[in-house]
Amino acid sequence: MFEIYSMSLKKASLFIIVILLIDQISKIYVKTHFQLHDSVTVFSWFKIYFVENDGMAWGTKLSDIIPFISDRTAKFSLTLFRVIAIFGIGYWLVSSIKKEASKVLVLALVFIFSGAMGNIIDSVFYGISFSDSYGQVAQFLPKDGGYDSMLYGNVVDMLYLPIWQGNLPEWMPFYGGKNFVFFEPVFNIADVAISIGFGILIFFNKKAFPK
Repeated sequence: MFEIYSMSLKKASLFIIVILLIDQISKIYVKTHFQLHDSVTVFSWFKIYFVENDGMAWGTKLSDIIPFISDRTAKFSLTLFRVIAIFGIGYWLVSSIKKEASKVLVLALVFIFSGAMGNIIDSVFYGISFSDSYGQVAQFLPKDGGYDSMLYGNVVDMLYLPIWQGNLPEWMPFYGGKNFVFFEPVFNIADVAISIGFGILIFFNKKAFPK
């Protein structure tokens, strides 16, 4: 499926730009056309559902894990960590290309870098670039300023796949009799890119690291 020889820096950069454009265009469109929690049904199992995530994956906040720090400190720390991490991923990507590493590894890093960068843009800049979306459609670069400071923006999510919803059998432990939705988390294009990158590393591990 994958060829072993490495990808050029030019091709990798083009790939990153395309993923970032798709991610940011979709987020900006939703942010400037939907109020928070508005939804549009595309199929019975697929909806565009606008939510904002000020934490980590699945909406988990750093302050939920470390209860003695405030939500503001947790948000700042998370954004700062993401910025530092993207430099590390970028260094790994460029280094792999220069060393002519496996094309599978480079492709995986391109997806991961693109997705991470897409969500970092939200966290760093959206707070100062948009008004809030509570009960209104957000404005881009509002006269009165954004809904928060730089580094305190929320990540825009909109892809929702409630493929199945119903009550689970009573005999199931912990969740028996409760209403269950599969797949409940709301995500975005950047999350998809990150998941694809990690999926490539997991399922094509031997090709990614042939030595």
